[in-house]
Amino acid sequence: MLERSISRETLIDIIDTGTTKYRDETHLWVYKHYQNRSDNLICAVLVLEHSVVVKTVMHHFTVSE
Repeated sequence: MLERSISRETLIDIIDTGTTKYRDETHLWVYKHYQNRSDNLICAVLVLEHSVVVKTVMHHFTVSE
């Protein structure tokens, strides 16, 4: 997060309001575009277990169909 200048508030916003894409039942990406950033999309890679685990946060994310 520090390397990519993504605040805790932005990460929480991505998780709460971003678009989700599931890889399987427990692994997913949540991503969102921010107007004030030039390195979009911002993406959180999540694992759903007993709690939500944020594995990493990326920028310049692209969505493949």
